[in-house]
Amino acid sequence: MDEYLTIAADSEATGEFEDRRSRFIAQLTHVSSEAEANAFIEKVRARHRDARHNVPAWTLADGREKRSDDGEPSGTGGQPVLDVLHGEGLRDVCCVVTRYFGGTLLGPGGLKRAYTAATKEAVASAREQGQVVTMTLITRVTCVIPYSAYDRVRRMIADAGGQVKDSIFAEDVQVTAIFRTGDEQAFVAAMRDFANGEDLCVVGEPVFGEF
Repeated sequence: MDEYLTIAADSEATGEFEDRRSRFIAQLTHVSSEAEANAFIEKVRARHRDARHNVPAWTLADGREKRSDDGEPSGTGGQPVLDVLHGEGLRDVCCVVTRYFGGTLLGPGGLKRAYTAATKEAVASAREQGQVVTMTLITRVTCVIPYSAYDRVRRMIADAGGQVKDSIFAEDVQVTAIFRTGDEQAFVAAMRDFANGEDLCVVGEPVFGEF
């Protein structure tokens, strides 16, 4: 997996669906760990203490995931929510769908449709608000160069598809750039040629980030 979609940090999107007076309120946010997911679930439960159910599902980029029906019939709540997150290609997210019971039993099929619909509304809202972001596997490269080479090295970074993230001007210039993982190899090779075989680059480990 070289990239995935997630919700921007420190943001929350909501979506609602109603069926026979039962209200389903989906609350979707970014999480990067099981602890953050659990904290968000508790936050939503505290927000809706009077609700009949608060059905959670979360999925992380490392493959861990969890869902719960929170008292709904087995397979009618948490799994439909998780299925929507999978279908939208989202990772590092947690969604909790709050249900206020309207007095009429919806049956397993009705519940699945309702939890699915509410979650889809939250995802659609996140897209409309620009909260859905792409996380790409990126590699950071840092090199120390003389001032006279600065402009040329910036062009070399751009030519290799990279972005300059930081430049520190001291006795020499320390330039830090990011590349989509794999693209950094062309830049490192070009820098080695530029420096007549000397290795000027320190290459970091690939990590996921916005590019």
